[in-house]
Amino acid sequence: MDYEFDDDPARIQPDVVWTYLSTDAYWGRWRSRADLDAQLVSAWRVVGAYRADTGEQIGFGRAVSDGVGFAYLADVFILPEHRGRALGKRLMRHMIDDGPGRDFRWVLFTGDAHGLYEQFGFAAPDATAMVRPSRQG
Repeated sequence: MDYEFDDDPARIQPDVVWTYLSTDAYWGRWRSRADLDAQLVSAWRVVGAYRADTGEQIGFGRAVSDGVGFAYLADVFILPEHRGRALGKRLMRHMIDDGPGRDFRWVLFTGDAHGLYEQFGFAAPDATAMVRPSRQG
């Protein structure tokens, strides 16, 4: 099966993103559909992964940025039935290495997939980083 990766926001299928994030993702389930829709509209960059034959969206990643030197990566996923094909790596490459923020300082919060993110230069925070935990959940 062939796949395509695209950063066109108009191609994102919000129902696919919402279904995964509201049911399967361990992070951010406190969000409403309206919250997600607002995040999609205000995102600095979104990348979708799609089946080449049908156009069905099977993966997603979102970034928030100042557009100059900093970006926050969020909501990265590949649907379970499409995993094991290095699609997460391809999505990350499209989002970070091949995108306009390749030289930025990137951050993310994750409880898993550390091995994937380390391949793209993510590491434990250094002494310059501090985090104020969310009060939303």
